[in-house]
Amino acid sequence: MKKSTLLTSPLFSGMSELEIERALKIFDAVEKQYAKNEIIAQTGTKLTRFGIVLEGTVQVNFIDIDGNLVLMASVTAGDAFAESLCWLKVQEIPVTITAFSDARVLWLDPSVLSSNCDDALVTMLRNRFISILAAKTLAMNDRVQVLSKPTLRQKIITFLSQYSNRFSSKTFSVPFDRESLALYLGVNRSALSRELSAMKNEGIIDFYKNTFKILK
Repeated sequence: MKKSTLLTSPLFSGMSELEIERALKIFDAVEKQYAKNEIIAQTGTKLTRFGIVLEGTVQVNFIDIDGNLVLMASVTAGDAFAESLCWLKVQEIPVTITAFSDARVLWLDPSVLSSNCDDALVTMLRNRFISILAAKTLAMNDRVQVLSKPTLRQKIITFLSQYSNRFSSKTFSVPFDRESLALYLGVNRSALSRELSAMKNEGIIDFYKNTFKILK
């Protein structure tokens, strides 16, 4: 396991190697490998652990009442998924989690965090875990802002502005290919490609694959 990847996670950031080793024991950590397109967790099942992506990309998808696929999150190395689902002990998860590419996932059991244990490391992990849950709530607010925009261009501008602010840079990469980005924005892929090309021709943005630059 690459400790450097764990250090990019808010849960383990700044920890010493000994603290990480002990934290992994506290969480009863289990590492698993998944092939591209393999289903990691199916809608209607129960999750007792949350995952941190060590390598590759994992996607969280939801099927709406009309049967449309909605991409909820694209999770890359160092980021976590399913925290709320296991913390709230959801009996039947409403999403399907899939390996978008070959991926390695570290599964962690957060049950010790809800205990009365007053160990200093457990307390720190508990506080960090709660902060991660709060950050995910803010991320969902960002998603609502994108989806609430009435036009495709406004959705794109809002989405790109959010990533620009997140990285404090006009140039940044997003964890989506065109198909995934269309699903995330809730739009048609062809329409998305046309609008991106139009914005590029108008000098508003520039892009190459999943790397964007805001020009105006």
